[in-house]
Amino acid sequence: MHGLAFFLFLIIVALTLVITYYASKRTKTTSEFYTADSSLTGWQNGLAIAGDYMSAASFLGIAGMIALTGFDGFFYSIGFLVAYLVVLYIVAEPLRNLGKYTMADMIAARFDDKKVRGVAALNTMAISIFYMIAQLVGAGGLIKLLLGLDYVYSVLIVGVLMTVYVVFGGMTATSWVQIVKAVLLMVGTFIISIIVFAKFDFSIAKMFHEVKTATPLGEAFLNPGNKFKDPLDTISLNLALVLGTAGLPHILIRFFTVKDAPTARKSVVYATWIIGIFYVLTIFLGFGAAAFVGYDKIVAANPAGNMAAPLLAEALGGDFLFAFISAVAFATILAVVAGLVLSAASAFAHDFYSHILRRGQATEKEQMLAARWASVGVSVLSILLALVAQKMNVAFLVSLAFAVAASANLPTIVFTIFWRRFNTTGAITGMLVGLISALVLVFFSPNVWSPQPGAAIFVGEPLFKLANPGIISIPLGFVGAIVGTLVSSKKADEKKYTEIVVKANTGIGRV
Repeated sequence: MHGLAFFLFLIIVALTLVITYYASKRTKTTSEFYTADSSLTGWQNGLAIAGDYMSAASFLGIAGMIALTGFDGFFYSIGFLVAYLVVLYIVAEPLRNLGKYTMADMIAARFDDKKVRGVAALNTMAISIFYMIAQLVGAGGLIKLLLGLDYVYSVLIVGVLMTVYVVFGGMTATSWVQIVKAVLLMVGTFIISIIVFAKFDFSIAKMFHEVKTATPLGEAFLNPGNKFKDPLDTISLNLALVLGTAGLPHILIRFFTVKDAPTARKSVVYATWIIGIFYVLTIFLGFGAAAFVGYDKIVAANPAGNMAAPLLAEALGGDFLFAFISAVAFATILAVVAGLVLSAASAFAHDFYSHILRRGQATEKEQMLAARWASVGVSVLSILLALVAQKMNVAFLVSLAFAVAASANLPTIVFTIFWRRFNTTGAITGMLVGLISALVLVFFSPNVWSPQPGAAIFVGEPLFKLANPGIISIPLGFVGAIVGTLVSSKKADEKKYTEIVVKANTGIGRV
């Protein structure tokens, strides 16, 4: 056990619990629980979005992916960053103007139908849980490396903490944990990157030259095709990454934490700058790990490469930097999983319980109780699923969640705003086709089935050969929405659509 790392872990946990304690005093209503009463400023929400987005996949997964596979690992950095252009230009302002607490509110603003709201809530919960598995896998590996705890106990520790943040502190606690984490992560990443760059005499050319001989890949390290042998796999991955952010529930609900659409737009601009700088720095993390830690040591610590960044910190700065970076990675995971639990719990309590089961008649107290119990339920399910996904790279797991989000949510969001003829049947069909096709393709993919024992969850030949389903499931989501609309006998409400267009672009009549 690393004593210093354990001490810094305790400081991080204590700080987040203090934030939760004070936030709990301000979390008495559903508005405060779901959206922090829309009280965050643009820069605060920008930092919180960055904190939510720069997850275990970014810090642990991408660093390991670049260190082990070279150029192919950087696809994740590029895709995650470019995705915010889609969020900025298509989703952020209309979502804030049309919604109140959840993505389903936005869809329901045009289609006041319980089935539409129910399916949207189902998508939110499925995507949130899928994404959360990746964070818990990263947490389990990190704590196991640092403290010597069994993977199961490590996952349980994170699961309990994330539940406490959400149940007691709601969105206020979650937001400030994310803000603190974003600052710590940027500081830690910048420090490591500067040290790595100094090791290469501050020469980009020298760094690229030396990594050619640092790994078993040799000169192929700087070329594409080390991980993604099939070009379709590369296209599929990038489609999922670029389009998936606009459908991620825990990112979408962040736009309800500010007072209006212009502030939502500002928060995306702040977030994009922070995230952009961070993903450029992942090159130094990956190259540094490859050069100064080594392929064998990275794989020995975690076959998927998830521990590359902490091991690089240890190689460059000894025990203190190792402990600091590991504690920051721990804070990273805690912040993200809290946001994911909150998005799933909000969907259940606000959409399923309040609007469908109670038909809008639930009291504030009943909604709060439902949201808190839903938080516990989502946490338990995510922990159980994380226990069977231990050997998967967390960046790769997150890319699958992005594919599900892009397939299930994005088509309906886009058509709700931009297609006059779009109707209730199209909304339901698009969401279900996107969700089911993505999940089915993932289940039959090489991530779940492999003829080599231990390489995947089950032993056997995968029926679907691509690692990421995006290239198939995303078009299917759009096709499902289009076909559902065209074959339905229901006519779109032209007057309602006109109201939606005005409201989405101006905020007139916003809740």
